[in-house]
Amino acid sequence: MLLLVDDDADIRESLGEYLMSNGFDVMQAENAEAARAAILAHKFEIIILDIMMPGEDGLSLCRHISSHSKTPIILLSALNEELDRIIGLEVGADDYLTKPFNPRELLARIRAILRRGVVQPDDTDNHNDAYHFQGYIFEAARHQLTDPEGKHIALTGNEAKLLQLLLEAENRVLSRDYLLEQVSGRQSDAFDRSIDNQISRLRKKLEKNPAQPDFIKTVRGGGYRFALNTKQDWDSR
Repeated sequence: MLLLVDDDADIRESLGEYLMSNGFDVMQAENAEAARAAILAHKFEIIILDIMMPGEDGLSLCRHISSHSKTPIILLSALNEELDRIIGLEVGADDYLTKPFNPRELLARIRAILRRGVVQPDDTDNHNDAYHFQGYIFEAARHQLTDPEGKHIALTGNEAKLLQLLLEAENRVLSRDYLLEQVSGRQSDAFDRSIDNQISRLRKKLEKNPAQPDFIKTVRGGGYRFALNTKQDWDSR
């Protein structure tokens, strides 16, 4: 089930009908208050969230959702500024779409998120990948990072996927284009900085000093690499 949050009734109805015609169950909410109530009562695969709403705006709601849930979020905005896209990704969004847009593009992005397996069950009974490095434990299926002091650090779906890709590469350099395609399911253009923004956000959660990272290194002209060899354990959960 998808949750569509937008204060414009015409947009909600038209998008809702289009998504339902393509096989999705859709619940609608006209504002952040209604969305919060729906999230408490239901489990959603993806939340499609408008930024500019009266009362609590979409960015505030996105920050709240991403701090309490692993549910992917696609932000919708009439603003076409790069800064707005960056802020949206920083507060936990998995993707960002500027209005007006073709509903087919939204559908394609929803399917790309579902294909890359961002949504994981909250209660995992099967094997769970655990990566160990310098006292940290990263549980990929749970989107959870535990620091050497035992503190849990929640990650968004994109952050978890990005960290897993870097850890699996074990010191090999991964290009920005490759990371973007694997994480977001799309190719970059010359001005696409979304991977850099997500790396920056991940560093803030992982690194003691994000400006001088110990783990996620920038390779000039190449991309990024994780600076430590890691081992992968299999735990029965």
